[in-house]
Parts: sequence; C-alpha cells; structure tokens
Amino acid sequence: MSSSAHAPLQPSHVDPRGTYGAFFIGSILAAVLFGLTTIQAFIYFRTHVGRWTAFYRLIVLLLWMLDAVHLSLTVHCVYYYLVTNFANVGAITKVVWSFRLQIVFNVLIVYAIHLLYSHRIWIVGRDRSRIFRIIPCIIIVLTSGVTITLYWATYYIQPSPQFFVNQWAVYMALSVVTFLDILITSSLWYLLASSRTGFSHTDGLIKRLIYYTIDCGCLTSICALSSIIMCAVMPNNVIFLSIQFIVAKRMKNCILRGPC
Repeated sequence: MSSSAHAPLQPSHVDPRGTYGAFFIGSILAAVLFGLTTIQAFIYFRTHVGRWTAFYRLIVLLLWMLDAVHLSLTVHCVYYYLVTNFANVGAITKVVWSFRLQIVFNVLIVYAIHLLYSHRIWIVGRDRSRIFRIIPCIIIVLTSGVTITLYWATYYIQPSPQFFVNQWAVYMALSVVTFLDILITSSLWYLLASSRTGFSHTDGLIKRLIYYTIDCGCLTSICALSSIIMCAVMPNNVIFLSIQFIVAKRMKNCILRGPC
C-alpha cells in the first residue's frame, strides 16, 4: 500500500461541504435525536413505576447520561473546527480531544444497548433452544472485540479526522455492528413469532412487537451500512462520520420505543 493512502488531507484539497458541512449537519441531527431521547426517557419514568422497574429505570438513566455527554463532545468538536478555528482550513488535519472521546462514548452506548438486547434474548430464549444461549455470548464477544479495537485505534493511532478512511478498523467495526443488528433482529423475530398463543389480543400485541423489532433492526442496519458505503465511495471527506454521530442515538431511540 502506498504511503499516500495514509497521508493527511492537505488544506488546499479540503472540501468544506464534505468536512465542516458534514460535522455541522451531523451535530444538528444528533441534537434532534437527543431531544427525542429526552422525551422518551421522561415518558418512561412517568409510566414505569414500581420496584420491579428500578433496574430498567437505572439503565434508561445511564443511557441518557451517556447520550448527553456524547452530544456535548460532538458540539465541542464542531465548535472547535467551525468557531475556534474559523477560516483556519488547516485545523481539519488535526484531531481535537473531544473528537476522540466522542468515539469512546459512542462505542459505550452501542455496547450497553447490545448487552441489553443480549439479556432480552437470554431471558426469552434460554428455555427454547441451546442456540439462544449461544447467541448472547456471540453478541457479547463480538461487541467487546469491536470496543477494544476502536479504543486502540482511537488513542494509539495518530490520525486526522480521515483516519478511518481505507482503514480495516472502520470496516470491521461497522460490519460487525450490522451483523449483530441482523442477528438480534432475526433472533427476536423468531422468538416472538413462535410465541403466538391463538388468542387475538395476545397475538395482536406480539404482532406489534414483531413490527417494532424489524423496524428498529432495519433502521440501525441501514445507518451502519450507509456509513460503510460513504466511507468506501467518498474517502476524501468525513460524511460517513456525520452518520456515526447519530447511529448510537438511533439505537437508543429504538430501544426506548419498546418495553425494557
């Protein structure tokens, strides 16, 4: 591989629409989704009361706090490039600390959500088949591997904001996330579909849960696949990173839509 593949983007070749514009639009979408998360969390705390919900209320609060910190870091990152370094195009070749840290929190949110889905599959499917005892283990192992790899790539590789481009880490991470979304969606779909009782009211509730599961799985998979495609076809900008700003938030919005 030639050394030019890893060379930082030169200021004279910076496209503001694909760099500053991508950061700006991504941060706006992230803020909108955070507002939706806040409303969902508020409704959850108002409608889920009782000792049996204490654990899940704690999980919702933790996810909301992680999301709030992630949005703050995203805003700081955008402020650094668009305000602090206004008209300084060369700043885009340097990585501000908040950019690295927002990746960490993004990964933490995805990791926590995958653990929660693993717990759901384990609770519902552990007495159905041995495969549903293995699937949560697969999810945990793959998610942990991606988390450790991205931490290493973030802090032990000295990148510009384009460090993901043509790097194996981003394709590995996004591919694993897409695979896990498909695995989780198909597992929950099977468990729900095989739980029909023949009673119209119960089957109607199961049908709505199936629609919810497929909808959420498709949305998060589309976001991850879109980021992979943008990274592959547009390696000289950071549009794919703006999509990453909202991936974890979409996953969290989806999980708060359904019953924990």
